[in-house]
Amino acid sequence: MSTQLIVSIGQGSDKGCKKLNQDFYGTLLPKEPLLTSKGVAVCLADGISSSDVSQYASQVAVKGFLEDYYCTPESWTVKTSVQRVLKATNSWLYLQTRNSPYRYSMDRGYVCTFSSLVIKSNMAHIFHVGDTRVYRVIDNHLEQLTEDHRLWVSKDKSYLRRALGMAGSLELDYRSVDVDVGDVFVLATDGIYEFSSEAFITKVIRENSSELDNAAALIIEEALQQGSDDNLSIQVVRVDQLPDHAASAVQQQLITLPFPPELKPRMEFDGYEIIRELQKTARSHIYLAVDKETGIQTVLKIPSVELRDNATYLERFLLEEWVAKRINNPNVLKSCNQTRKRNYLYIATEYIKGQTLKQWMIDNKGPKIEAVRDIIEQLASGLRAFHRQEMFHQDLRPDNIMIDEAGTVKIIDFGSVRIAGIAEIESGTQSETVLGTALYTAPECFLGEVGSKHSDMFSLGVICYQMLSGTHPYGTAIAKIRTPIEMKRLKYKYMQDEKKTVPPWVDEAIKKAVHVEPHKRYDALSEFVYDLRHPNKDFLNKTRPPLIERNPVAFWQGVSAVLTIILIMVLIADPSIK
Repeated sequence: MSTQLIVSIGQGSDKGCKKLNQDFYGTLLPKEPLLTSKGVAVCLADGISSSDVSQYASQVAVKGFLEDYYCTPESWTVKTSVQRVLKATNSWLYLQTRNSPYRYSMDRGYVCTFSSLVIKSNMAHIFHVGDTRVYRVIDNHLEQLTEDHRLWVSKDKSYLRRALGMAGSLELDYRSVDVDVGDVFVLATDGIYEFSSEAFITKVIRENSSELDNAAALIIEEALQQGSDDNLSIQVVRVDQLPDHAASAVQQQLITLPFPPELKPRMEFDGYEIIRELQKTARSHIYLAVDKETGIQTVLKIPSVELRDNATYLERFLLEEWVAKRINNPNVLKSCNQTRKRNYLYIATEYIKGQTLKQWMIDNKGPKIEAVRDIIEQLASGLRAFHRQEMFHQDLRPDNIMIDEAGTVKIIDFGSVRIAGIAEIESGTQSETVLGTALYTAPECFLGEVGSKHSDMFSLGVICYQMLSGTHPYGTAIAKIRTPIEMKRLKYKYMQDEKKTVPPWVDEAIKKAVHVEPHKRYDALSEFVYDLRHPNKDFLNKTRPPLIERNPVAFWQGVSAVLTIILIMVLIADPSIK
């Protein structure tokens, strides 16, 4: 029986001795599929007493966070999603202060401290700025998981160093911890933790485990009795059940949908008419079909018979369609929007009438550099669509690229895509083994590193190199990498282009894109694309590599020829030499 994440939450707030409560808190326990893909979010904001408008900042921060976090792509990690949301909130609050009478006194503007706890799968993600606190209850004491961003100038006087809305840029603390069933977390403002002992808080939570709201109320009452002079807010979160990762949405499809029968031309199948077989490999069978409802030609991809007992393969197979549905870019294969119920396990995508890049290279040996630039620019556009969703293709190669009759380049086959957001759920689909093709796979992947935008950059650079030269920058040595030292020994082979149709600065741009060390490659695909068209000054300042580096064989052949000529001339000049 499948299980899902279940938490119990108790919370409360009181203005205390202040005229106004500037604290604000909120929680959101979404239904599926957001419960699995995004988790449970809890957050707490504390206004600052020097500001008359800080309560609005607290409210905007909490409400905005709970609304916007669940609108971010499912493929994003918790960290990326929260950081993007809070940075946007910070910019908005900062701008409100800059456009208000408080623009010269930021501590009187739209500023608040903020802490949030997101529990997804079996991990708790903590984000924090200011002096609200997040604790984890361990036996009879509290483990503080956040750091107070407060500068103490004396025993009784301090200043807030960081907060939401305080500066144009946000420096946000982040950490993640494993969670188990029964774990309890506490979020509290200084009006609580400065006036309630750890022993009291843990005792009250333990004694009121079935009524956490009552526990929050008792802790607030205790802090008031101990002389709390600030607003008081607290949230108590207990993990009651963790999700069963084997029961993901993808797994549910594997359980409920049967495998398709053997497909043949003219056969009717699930609302389609099969036209012909397009490709049959050890990994999948691909057919051209017509949707009888719309008349549109469609490609149907069904799992290989030989791998139907391989759960990891089947999960990755279904994730291909999940990826295709979430990327809308002219240079990426589209998934078909099927409205009727599906009765079998298969993938339906658009039909691209054209040829693979591999066939294009066979038909266009020695292509013009402008044609290569056009293909690379379109591929970069498609890859950027993946990267914006925190997805990394990991298997970009000529066989996985189509060029249609209009010249539009499309990235296909998403069976190796790494999805950062799903990787957090710890499903078996996100194996960290090398999934790409050796000649196009970045060397760091052979050392156990996961796919990234830099590894996709490497693959794109290799394809560019191959189109221009017909070879690969490191040959087959890439697949033999086993240690960092072996990786650093790889030497880029400059293109052998005696006709000089490839400018040296283009060669240098490709060299940077396929650098063996990821951090020395381009940081953005757009930079690589730009340098393929515009001479980079750094590259222009470099001289063309010497012949011995570009072609050692040709160099020594030349040296031998020169020495032979010199010897002949010496013999002619002095016949006595024998």
